[in-house]
Amino acid sequence: MKLTRATTHVLILLCVMYFITYVDRVNVSTAAADFGKEFGLSKTQLGFVFSAFAYPYLVFQIIGGWLGDKYGPRKTLTVCAIIWAGSTILTGLVGGFASLIVARMLLGLGEGATFPTATRAMANWTSPDKRGFAQGITHAFARVGNAVTPPLVVALIASTSWRGSFVVLGCVSLVWVAWWAWAFRDNPADHPNITKEELAKLPEYGHFKDRPKVPWMPLFKRMMPVTITYFCYGWILWLFLSWIPQYFLHSYNLDLKKSAIFSAGVFFAGVIGDALGGIVSDHLLKKTGSLNTARRNLVVICMLLTLASLVPLMFVHDLVISAICLSLGFFFIEFTIGPMWSIPMDIAPKFSGTASGMMNTGSALAAILSPVVGGLLIDKTGNWELPFIVSMALMVLGSIVAFAMRPDKKFDETLHAPLQPRPASA
Repeated sequence: MKLTRATTHVLILLCVMYFITYVDRVNVSTAAADFGKEFGLSKTQLGFVFSAFAYPYLVFQIIGGWLGDKYGPRKTLTVCAIIWAGSTILTGLVGGFASLIVARMLLGLGEGATFPTATRAMANWTSPDKRGFAQGITHAFARVGNAVTPPLVVALIASTSWRGSFVVLGCVSLVWVAWWAWAFRDNPADHPNITKEELAKLPEYGHFKDRPKVPWMPLFKRMMPVTITYFCYGWILWLFLSWIPQYFLHSYNLDLKKSAIFSAGVFFAGVIGDALGGIVSDHLLKKTGSLNTARRNLVVICMLLTLASLVPLMFVHDLVISAICLSLGFFFIEFTIGPMWSIPMDIAPKFSGTASGMMNTGSALAAILSPVVGGLLIDKTGNWELPFIVSMALMVLGSIVAFAMRPDKKFDETLHAPLQPRPASA
């Protein structure tokens, strides 16, 4: 990549967005140690705070993906970013449990359309043989956000307060909104710095501009195995994002700073997994020419390796061993991100926003259930390892269902959604 290229600039914009959205999404896990005491919240109540984000996030996955397909990524992400930035600022102004839930739900509303719409932007701005890399590197920045959030929020709390930390992070999001609205164009040919060489490698924009009516039921059936597999991934993801900082804080009686360091170490393992997963997936595609090998099989292998990584937690309670096992588990599960987010573009490129929104409803549903179930298990048993052990069953389910994803079988768009007649002037 050359930093002067327009395609690289767009990829950087999306990387920064993924980073910011995850900082704004998981900052509540670290700040929970302070506002939990101030509001007198139980672990189960904290689980509801962690998962409140996911209710509107779930609803707006498919709706947001459809909006991204219909109105384009530029308008859609601009509006979404204003909403999530405002909700982050509002979180610093809450007065108790109920208002905290409302602020987090508003955040989920704003971020609901972000990843499906970003996938639509990548479909316009990325050549097919680079989709795994683009998805892997953007999600790697999301995991960088995970990794730096614990120490970042601790530092902001120390310099301001837990309320001030949310206000500062919300203002950073507003800066990104202005950058995106100024620099991005839905049609790559409209970008002032795009070159002929770059355009020659990109899909023809007219292919995406023709918007057939979405065949909801056929597309939903086609994406169902992908959605279930991604639910299993999302269970692990949201368990880690919600409870890892609290796990090191309470299971090993560390102070807030040390728990933040261990949490960052686990999340940085995910950064590496995200980046490598996309690169390896694209490499396998070039080498074998098989989408099943490059996408599906890689997902299956990594889910089974995630399961194997968490097995020692059943038998050993040791800080170093736990940190290593959790880091390996998060590395392997994040290795699946590049291939998983490439699959909607492989299956249904014209409906990539809607299809990826359908897929991400799986993770959004997991975001509702996983933190609450984790909190209940901890409250009932006092065992901080148990939620991670239970999640191993989801890896078995995901690795089995993944065989039905079949990214090599492209969705027949002409059969299910013939193009609508366009005006003669068009």
